[in-house]
Amino acid sequence: MLLKNLYKIQSFSFKEGKIESEIFINKDHEIFKGHFPGNPVMPGVCMIQIIKELTEKALNKHLFMEKSSNIKFMALINPEVNNTLVLSLDVREDDDRFKVKNTTKMEDTLALKFNGIYKEVSV
Repeated sequence: MLLKNLYKIQSFSFKEGKIESEIFINKDHEIFKGHFPGNPVMPGVCMIQIIKELTEKALNKHLFMEKSSNIKFMALINPEVNNTLVLSLDVREDDDRFKVKNTTKMEDTLALKFNGIYKEVSV
C-alpha cells in the first residue's frame, strides 16, 4: 500500500477476471488535511492507485500503469459522508498487458469510471 492507512479492504473476491472489493476510507488520514481542510475530498490519483493495488492483489504481480483512458470522476468522494466504496474491476490479459475497466460506487452513486493498461514489472 503506497499510502499507509488510507484505506482498508473490507471484502475482496477475484473470479474469472472480475474483482469485487469493498474498501473503507480512513477519514482521518493526513492526506485529507490538505485536500481540502474542512471539506475533505479523495484525490483522484489516490483512487487510481487503489485500483492498481487491488489489481496487483488479484494477479499477485507488481504492475506499472502504461496507459489510462476514459477516466471520469462522476461524484466527489468525501470520506466524512461516504467512507465505504465498492470497486468492480474487469481484468483481461492481452499478450503481456493487463486491461482493466473499473467502476467505483458509493452506495448507489457512481463515483468513478476508469480504463487502464498495466504491464508487469520486477521489483
